[in-house]
Amino acid sequence: MKVKLFYRTQRELATALNQLVDAYWKEEIEEQELIVGVKNMYENNLYKLRKGSRFTKVIEQQCGKRRLEVVVNILKL
Repeated sequence: MKVKLFYRTQRELATALNQLVDAYWKEEIEEQELIVGVKNMYENNLYKLRKGSRFTKVIEQQCGKRRLEVVVNILKL
């Protein structure tokens, strides 16, 4: 699965994050690829992903609790 480094909108970022986590759950990608992808998205799109110490509302609504739990565990936030 190909992951871009920079996303234009929060919705686009949320969709890509959903696809990445879902691909891992369907066993289409390996764990290491998930970890690298999430870290790259986070580092390059920090202001679209988080506001202060929380995820932005758009990210929370689009991704949901279970997917964000995976992201938090990867990033150790």
